[in-house]
Amino acid sequence: MQFKLDGEEFIPLQSLLKASGLTGSGGAAKAAIVGGEVKVDGETELRRGKKIRAGQVVSYAGEEITVLA
Repeated sequence: MQFKLDGEEFIPLQSLLKASGLTGSGGAAKAAIVGGEVKVDGETELRRGKKIRAGQVVSYAGEEITVLA
């Protein structure tokens, strides 16, 4: 799956999970991140406010999101 930033420099990790449809709500995204279920560029990420920029890959629940500029 791909996610386009639409002119923005970054998107917070929690917002990306919600906007991409991988989680149904911000609360579900927060729980997944804090629970260690989300990876950014192959590394577990526990910060829900982590700035995700173009070129990064987020993995969750068997899905991968490639972020585009």
